[in-house]
Amino acid sequence: MILVDSSVWIDYFRGNTTPAATTLDALLGAEEIAIGDLVLAEVLQGFGTDANAAQAERLLSSLTLVKLGGRDAAIQAAANFRALRRLGVTVRKTVDTMIATGCIRTGHVLLHNDRDFDAFEQHLGLQVLHPPV
Repeated sequence: MILVDSSVWIDYFRGNTTPAATTLDALLGAEEIAIGDLVLAEVLQGFGTDANAAQAERLLSSLTLVKLGGRDAAIQAAANFRALRRLGVTVRKTVDTMIATGCIRTGHVLLHNDRDFDAFEQHLGLQVLHPPV
């Protein structure tokens, strides 16, 4: 199952024609798509009006929701952050560490447009769907 990061959803909802947003558009209705609880919060908080947020929430509620948070996930995410820091990589956002760790733990493939995930793929085994360029 493919979990889609907020970096892709934001482009999708803004109508930006990025490779990842185009891939998401093709996958909707054709593949089972998941959204993480933390991703859902990131996406919905970005809308300027409650009406737009409610419209997006209706679309996103049809997706499989994956719990990315919790005690064990937080402890593993912190360990992953430290492991990457030892390799000279500093992840910019804690929520990205949680999302990547959640995908690693559950085996979900991540579709993203955010360089913070590259180190998780390169060093920690995060599975990533790379859209055609």
